Amino acid sequence: MFNLIVSGSGWAETRDTFPLGRIFEYTTDDIVERFKPGGIINFDALRNLPTVFMEETWGDGKQLARVGTIIRARITGGEVSLEYFYDPDVPPIPNKAIESISSELDIRDFEFNRTHWAVKDQDLFRVLFRHFQPRRLKPKVFSLNEPEQIESVLASAMMPFSPHFDSVYDALKTVCEKVGFRCRRADDIWENPAVIQDVVSLIDRSRVVICDCTGRNANVFYEAGIAHTLGREVILITQSEADIPFDLRHLRYVHYLNNGEGLLELQTKLEKRLSDIAGN
Repeated sequence: MFNLIVSGSGWAETRDTFPLGRIFEYTTDDIVERFKPGGIINFDALRNLPTVFMEETWGDGKQLARVGTIIRARITGGEVSLEYFYDPDVPPIPNKAIESISSELDIRDFEFNRTHWAVKDQDLFRVLFRHFQPRRLKPKVFSLNEPEQIESVLASAMMPFSPHFDSVYDALKTVCEKVGFRCRRADDIWENPAVIQDVVSLIDRSRVVICDCTGRNANVFYEAGIAHTLGREVILITQSEADIPFDLRHLRYVHYLNNGEGLLELQTKLEKRLSDIAGN
């Protein structure tokens, strides 16, 4: 359920008033009985519902509705004084956009032009998420899952395709498995005709991306950029601090030596970071 509160004069940021006599217009009788038992409005129950604060629609319908929460409601004369806040995670929604999905929210056309407070028996956030969730731009060179399909225990290793890095990869797999991750790199899979698609798909599904900058490999830098853009947890490692490019030196990285002792030290350093990520 959700509150739909439409005002002819728009809404202030945190406080406003609303006509008492317009509450429960365009609300079914069973819902009115639930929230107005014995003829007394149960504002405490109404406060538990998400609320759409909408201005009456006029002109081109570009008025913006906000989704928020009622903090306090009290009757003052013939009005209800409201205190509320807008949900910062839900951007303003044009009335015209809400009109396009009004049937799914049980909002009739004339409700957009009438000051009233209705209670609707619909799942507000499910409908909004289905229609207004942000969509990623579609790249031209490769494709991304839509929506995202991140595997919570998948870590990927981006490094040069060279036998010299096999021991490093083995070390990464060992420490990942120790903290509950499954580590893979692109040459473990062959799902697409183009190698770049396998690489990007692996990054896109990964929760953590470990990038070995050793040797200033252009492919690794490209893959690190993709991982950063997609918002993945990126861990930089290198055998030479000079191989960390200038644009990435403000980020923490792990320096290691490619020998038995050095790889054990690498695992120790990565274990805590991976454990922290796994716990979030």
